[in-house]
Amino acid sequence: MQVLLNAGYQIIPVNPSEAGNNILGQRCYDSLASIQQPVDMVEIFRSSQAALGVTQEAISIGANVVWMQLEVFNQQAAELAESAGMKVVMNRCPKIELTKPYWTGVEP
Repeated sequence: MQVLLNAGYQIIPVNPSEAGNNILGQRCYDSLASIQQPVDMVEIFRSSQAALGVTQEAISIGANVVWMQLEVFNQQAAELAESAGMKVVMNRCPKIELTKPYWTGVEP
């Protein structure tokens, strides 16, 4: 989270156990639905099994991207998100991706 903040991204943490508290200076929410502003990307730091429910929530709030962290794969969630017009990333970490050279149009 700190790396993304340092790179200029706005981060809104969601964790029911930490709702109302601050994490790295950012107010934490109990659910995606409780966020009172548009959300571009939902990054999933949960199990592969939990990714489907989080993806359904991301669709319901109108997010544009569902990003599943390293070792998180859920094909059903990916297909659901894509059918809703969302972009999907699985098994990748934004921190790692930020350190790579700019994308050249060729998938790694």
